[in-house]
Parts: sequence; C-alpha cells; structure tokens
Amino acid sequence: MSRRGPRRDVAVGDHLTAHVHALAAMDRALASPPDQADLRTLLREVQQALQEAMDDRQLALRRYAALFDAVPDPVSILSETGVVLDLNNAGVRAYGRPREDIVGQPIELLNPDLPNDHLDPVWEALHRGETYVIEVTNMRGDGSRFPVEVHSAGFEHQGEHCIVAVARDLSSRWQAESRYRLLMESIDKGVVLFDTHLRVVSANPAAHRILGTAGNGGSLQAMLAPDDWICVDEHGHPLNREQWPAAVSLRTGRIIRSTIVGLYHRPRGRMIWISTTNVPVFGTGRDCPDHVFGMFSDITELKRTNALFDRAQSLAHIGGWEWDRGLQRLYLTDEANRILGQELPLHDMAHLLECLRVDDRSQLQQALLDVIDKQVPFELELQGQRSDGHSFWVRMIGEAEAGDVDAARIAGTVQDITARKQAEETLRIQARTDPLTGIMNRDAVLNDLAARMANPTHCRVAVLYIDLDRFKTVNDLLGHNAGDELLIDATRRIATAIGTEGLLARFGGDEFLVVCDTRDQADQPERLAEAITRGFSTPFRFGSDEFAVTTSIGIARAPQDGLRPQQLIQNADIAMYDCKRRTRNGWQVFSPELAQRQHDRLQIESRLHRALDDDEFHLVYQPQVSLHDGRMVAAEALIRWRNSQLGELRPDIFIAHAESTGDIVRIGLWVLREACRQVRQWQDAGLGIVRVAVNVSYRQFVGEDLARHVRQVLDEFGLPGSALELEFTERVLIEDAPDTLQTFARLREMGVQLTIDDFGEGYSALNYLRRLPIHGLKLSQLFVEGVPGNRSDEAVCEAVCGIARSLGLGLVAEGIESEPQRRFLQALGVTVGQGFLFAPGLAPDEFARRLTPRH
Repeated sequence: MSRRGPRRDVAVGDHLTAHVHALAAMDRALASPPDQADLRTLLREVQQALQEAMDDRQLALRRYAALFDAVPDPVSILSETGVVLDLNNAGVRAYGRPREDIVGQPIELLNPDLPNDHLDPVWEALHRGETYVIEVTNMRGDGSRFPVEVHSAGFEHQGEHCIVAVARDLSSRWQAESRYRLLMESIDKGVVLFDTHLRVVSANPAAHRILGTAGNGGSLQAMLAPDDWICVDEHGHPLNREQWPAAVSLRTGRIIRSTIVGLYHRPRGRMIWISTTNVPVFGTGRDCPDHVFGMFSDITELKRTNALFDRAQSLAHIGGWEWDRGLQRLYLTDEANRILGQELPLHDMAHLLECLRVDDRSQLQQALLDVIDKQVPFELELQGQRSDGHSFWVRMIGEAEAGDVDAARIAGTVQDITARKQAEETLRIQARTDPLTGIMNRDAVLNDLAARMANPTHCRVAVLYIDLDRFKTVNDLLGHNAGDELLIDATRRIATAIGTEGLLARFGGDEFLVVCDTRDQADQPERLAEAITRGFSTPFRFGSDEFAVTTSIGIARAPQDGLRPQQLIQNADIAMYDCKRRTRNGWQVFSPELAQRQHDRLQIESRLHRALDDDEFHLVYQPQVSLHDGRMVAAEALIRWRNSQLGELRPDIFIAHAESTGDIVRIGLWVLREACRQVRQWQDAGLGIVRVAVNVSYRQFVGEDLARHVRQVLDEFGLPGSALELEFTERVLIEDAPDTLQTFARLREMGVQLTIDDFGEGYSALNYLRRLPIHGLKLSQLFVEGVPGNRSDEAVCEAVCGIARSLGLGLVAEGIESEPQRRFLQALGVTVGQGFLFAPGLAPDEFARRLTPRH
C-alpha cells in the first residue's frame, strides 16, 4: 500500500488519465486530419496536459531542493568522472564559495590533495553495493583546510551513474582528541592502556618517566617484559601476573582504586613504589572489558619517608639491629645491647645465635634464610640467657630493605618481653579455667580438641554440644545470681554423669561441651548423652520454686563429621539445634541431612525477609464453632506464605524463623490489618461474622506499641473492638510484666478480646495469669489429640477447664479432628472448638459461602 495520502493519489491518477486522453486524441488526429473545431479541442487538451506536467516537475524540483538543503552536512552530487553537479546550502557555507564557483568544477577544487585515481576505489565499493567512507582534508575558499569524513553512495540520474557524497566536519573531534593528547602529555600521573593480554597499547610521557623508559630508545612493551620485573604488594608480598591490579580489573570488570604496588626492575636494580588505579574499558555491545587504563603516581619517596618515620618511632623504645651480609657484620644499638645483656660485643649474627636456646637458634636461622631466599619478613619470640645467668625473652622482627632483592642487608628491631612472658606463664593456667564453674573454658577445650584431632592415633573423638533448655526463663524471672547457681549445679550434674569418660568444658553462656574418645566404644557419645539427660530429670529448686530445666544435646564424630575442631563443633551444634527445635530434653546425632535442613532454614530466612514486600502472604480463616449445635461463632486468621521457589508454607515452618530474625513484627502488623480489612468486607456484604482472632507474637509486645497499632487499624476500617480477638502465647506473661499489664488494659478498654493460645504448653506462670485482664484460654491441640483415651492428656484438659471456670474465662479447644474428641470436650464444659472436624483454614470466598447472611 502506498504511504501517500488518498487525495494525492486521486490527483496524480486524474493527471495521468488526462495525459493519456490527450495522447490518444493526438494519435487520432495524426491518423485522420480533424476538422477545425476538433483541432482546437485537441490543442486545448495538449496545452492543459503540458501545463500539468510542468507544474508536477516544478513541485518535484522544489521538494528536492528543500530536502537537499535541509541536510546539515555538506552534500555534493558528482558525475561519474568527479565533476560537481550540485551542492547544498550546508556545502556552500562550509566551503566558503558561491555555488556557481563549485558546480561544474572537478571535486579536486574542494580537495586539491586527491590523487588522480581517487575515484577508482570509490566505484569499486559502489559496484559492490557498499558505501565508501574516507577521511580527507577539504579546502575552503580562503585556502584554509578542515578535516572531514566523507560517506559516498551511488545512484543513476537520467541514465548516468552519479555519486552523492556527504562530508561530516571532524574539526570538533580532532580538537577533542588534541586536547586529550595534550592532557595525557602534560599531567604528571602515568597513564598506560593495556589490552586483554596485558600488552601495552599506549603510554603517556609521565608513564615513561616514572618507569624509567624515557630516552632509552626502547619500547615501553619491551621495558615491561614480565620476566624483568618483580611486583610486590604494599607489605612486600610477591604478586603473580593474575594478581596485578590491571589483571584483576580486566577479570572482574571493576575499577580497582588506589592500590600500592612495588616494582623492582631486575636489569637496572631499581625499586619504585606506585599508587595505581585501574579502570576497565568496555567496547560497544560487550559485557567484558577489552582494555584497561592503568593510572599511577610515583610514591617511592613517600614510602621511604614513612618507613624511616616508623623505624624512628620503634627505636624510641625498642632496640634496633642490622646485619650486613656482605661484610658479615652485625650492628646493634645501645638499647639492643642492653636488652641482650652480653658481656662481649656481638659483632656477628653467629654471636647472637650463641646466646639463644637451641630450639630458638634454629628458628632464627631459618627465618633469616627465608628473608634471603623468599624476601619473607619475620617476627619471632625467642628465649636466651644473659651473661649474668638470667634468662630473657625478646620479640625480634626482621626484613630486607625495600628494593634490596638479594637481601644484602637485613634490619629490624628487638624488644624485651621478659616481664610479659613471666606474667603469661602465671596466667596460663587461669586462662584455661572458667571462673564461674571451675571447669575448662572455650579456648582450653578448643586447644585440647585440636591436639587430639591432629594426632592420627587419637583422632577418633566425639563432641557432645549441650544446651540448657529454659535457662533464660530462670535467669529472667529470678535474676543473674539464680542463673549462676543453675550453671554451677548443671556443671556438677554433667560432670557426675560423664565421670572420667569425657572432658567437660563450658563453651559459653548456658552451653557446655563434652569431648570423649570413641576408639574402644563406638556408642560412647550416646551413652553419655543418656546419662546427662537422666541427670537433669530432677527439677532445680530455688527457695520454694521449682524449675524443670532439661538439656538438648547434639553429637558429632570425627573424622566423618569434621576434620577440624570448629567444623566438628559446628555440626554438633546443628544437631543440638535440631533436638531443641523438635523435642528438647534429649539428644540428636548429626547427619548430612541435618546440615541440609539447616541450609534450607537459612534459605527460608533469606526469602522470608523479602516476602512481605513481594506480596507473598495471604490469610485463610478457620471457623470456630459451637460444640453444641455446630454454628460458626468466630474465625481464626491463619497466615500462609506462597513463594515461587519454596511453594506454599504453613506458619509452623516459618513463624519461628520470623521471630528469631525480628521480621515477625512487620508480618504481625500486616496480618492484623489484612484480617480487619476482610472483616470490614464481610460486614459490608451483610454476612454474620462476629469476631476474627489474630495471633500476636511476644515480640510485638516488647518491640512495638501494640495498642496504638490496634487502635489505628480499627479506626481505619471502622470496626468496634469486639470484632477482633488477639491470641498470644504464654511467653508474653514473663517478658515484661508491667508493660504487658498496661498494654492488655488498653486493649481491653477498646473492647478487644484477649486469649492465651496453646495454654499448658509453655511456662504456665499462673501468678501472672490471675493478674492479666484476659477473656479466655485456648486449649492446645497437643493435649486434645490424646483424648479420649490418654489419661495424662485427659488430666491436663480437665485441669485447664477447671482453671478457666475458676477464673471466669472463656475456653476454646483447637485441633478437634474426631467426633469422640468433640463429645469429650463438650462434656468437660468446653463450648467452642475448631479443627478439621469442622473445617480447615478456608480462603475468604469459601469462608463467606459458609456464613449466614445477617437479616
């Protein structure tokens, strides 16, 4: 389809029809002479057709001229032989000549430097269907020159081959390049451009001057031959080619800033220090750099000044020494001579070695050889004897002079540490003992375990990682003194349980470590774990209070579970954590599956942190029904998490992680608001929902102003407090009693229902329970699942029902899955329940379908 408008198509068609008619009439006139009237008509048609053709030609010429002169760059139309046929206005301005002085002239008028055969390569490219591009220098009318980039293309005009040439003025680019070259040549910072093989592409004069290649007639590439240079970092450690800052920048595609590097040129024996920044250069469309700029400054003098300053500081309080290997002469300052305390002057390193004990003598000899052979500095603590018979301890430091590749002179300091060593020996035993319990401490057991595992004949050991369950409860309720008493008693119980079969240490806080041998008895760790568990079966007494504190134990064996102490202990910790998470009061053996589960938990925590922002949570609603007639009286909002990689997860999988990381506060506020929004929506639809229960974490009590947030959400959705029930665990009872009481009082004033969830599972601090202004309790499904039939669970259910009745509290039983459970609980006086017997958690729409509309 033509892009021209429909009106223009009609007009052109009409013109063509008129022309055809005129030509046909002329043919008829030539075939048979017309009469006078027909001749006049014919002449008028021919006149009209001729006028229309002339008008169309003039219109086409005007359009061509407008387009031709609209191009901002000079455009020339050339004949096949290079004669200028036309030139646009931009060309007239650029060349500073009238159009009539250029049109009809050969192109050499504008570029007198062209060779005789300059059109040959142009036509070769055009015949191949390509555009010919060349950079040349054109001449203005006043004789001045300017650089251009010419793009030539071919076309036919009236049966002749012509060339259209567009010239782009390069003066601005040349000026920029000239300024760049001037900048590179004038700055005092060296600049080197490397390719991907670290070959030098270019370098400015400052780079030649700093690297010492200026004026020697050699190329910079030859002077930077890798075999001629030793490259070290700021501490004197050798750097291989892959560690050069330029190589790192190329490999990572990142800027490597302000790196101090030492360069020693072997042929000239010259050492320089530079501070270099390396910048990767990316070609168009590339994701990896193809060049890198290295910019550097000479800091040799600054480095030398700093070294002398540091040496002067040290010599103010420490003796100095220097060994000239060529002269075999040892120089000692007065302070160094005083520290060593030798009667005769020490003029050679051999004399210094003689006053050291045998083991330290060989240690110093090896260190000196490493300085000579590997340029490795040393720092040693050495023991020797003065001439008066007293022993001494010194801290000796030595290194070769910067740039002294052969280590002809080695210098350093010597410091008297005799007093410190004596104090260390006094404290060594104390440092291995835990001051509270009197058993080994963390460092001592790590050292002992490392020594065992390093010995091939004693590497079959096991670690028991022991954590006290509910220690924090005692510490928080009764104070740190009671906590210390508990740790001392726990130490006694563990020590009694293991006897002489294991090594006991306090690893930190309420955590203990037992190391035992497994060479003769493979099940030794499990037997000790059972003995420790039995040792904690008796509650701990503090005055008239009793606390059931148990242990969670993780077991890991070497070598299968770890070849290093930290690895073995870490795996035992993983097993302990799994035991504590599942059951407590027991032990768990490490397995790779446990490590994988911990890895999965870490994955959950990392994704959980972003879940709220990514809108991955949703709520389902489980009905709470009357056990008498099955009528729905309320609902509990239950959170679900749908992750694209992990799928849908229940709260028992991720809530504990959210509480440990603190994310539960934001998540809890979202649940509160979303549940109230849903209640508002149901009420607007005329449904008969009475109240929705929302679980509240203890962290929302201790970390945020819960009552204020509840008030804001209720006001936002226009709900009364009676539409909301907050469920919390017993942990809230002991976190911060004064603040908890105040928060509960404010919530109750709003009309919000307050319930203790999973009552009986946790701390059961009844002294707090009787003081809190709560409305009800929830009987945990942990006890409901055993009734009827399990006498212990029946007794707990009866006790909780009795507590609720005596305190005038409502009671809801959760986890009801069978009709016998419902009848048993109803007989105890429980009026409301929830569980799979009635319905699982329902989506809002499904829940709404089960509600009775309000009439």
